[in-house]
Amino acid sequence: MQEFPIAPGSVRGIWLLIGFVALVMSVSLGFVLASAIGARAARFQVSPEGLRLRGDVYGRLIPAAELRVDDARRVDFRTSPELTPRSRTLGTGLPGYQAGWFRLRSGEKALLFVTDRQRAVYVPTTAGYSVLLTPADPDGFIEALRTLPRRP
Repeated sequence: MQEFPIAPGSVRGIWLLIGFVALVMSVSLGFVLASAIGARAARFQVSPEGLRLRGDVYGRLIPAAELRVDDARRVDFRTSPELTPRSRTLGTGLPGYQAGWFRLRSGEKALLFVTDRQRAVYVPTTAGYSVLLTPADPDGFIEALRTLPRRP
């Protein structure tokens, strides 16, 4: 019997694979860290411009004209199960923090910044999605929204 070892392959392919895996892990870790920091640093600013969501990668300005402030309300997912996030389309789901784009049980598209499922605020928009968030003072937040100029 004769035995022949495999011919040495190019090490380049292995280093490319290791580099790719390291890059994916770094980006993933960076994204999780940004979300964890965002969970503690998120701010919701109400101004005549509209609603500015800050502190996370999903932050944005939603113009006042797109907010349906008369329909904004406090929600508890136990009593409003149709507003419960069903599936994440592009977002973060950490224990005690959901942020990003989700589909609700009702099928509606929603942008979430939720830390407490019993004291969230639901804000529908005219842009084809709603916002669900958890401000420290839900009633004060809704009151501030209601001071925004209404759509004609």
